[in-house]
Amino acid sequence: MLKDENLLIHSSDDPCCSGKNEERKSHHSDEMKKNMISRLNRIEGQIRGVKGMVERDVYCDDVLNQVAAIQAALNSVGKLLLEGHMRSCVIERIQAGDDAVVDELLTTMKKLIK
Repeated sequence: MLKDENLLIHSSDDPCCSGKNEERKSHHSDEMKKNMISRLNRIEGQIRGVKGMVERDVYCDDVLNQVAAIQAALNSVGKLLLEGHMRSCVIERIQAGDDAVVDELLTTMKKLIK
């Protein structure tokens, strides 16, 4: 097992993201998980704040600005996850001869870019 800055990279015989019949799991470092959970908790709080703004009939433009901030924060989490996925699972699966991961990645990226 190799340690990268933000991710744990497992050997290719580790079942973390291999095998179609096995449950696939990510393998982020504890630091990376903590970072993402912190970001997601902040986003969750922002969403509750926007809900409160709507309930209080806050001016639409102010609500829309908060929605834009939430979208940017979610995009940031998505970029972190995508980078980690590409640097670990995708590389490992390609090295193991599983080229289907490229199609899976392209489908996921299309969803993220919408």
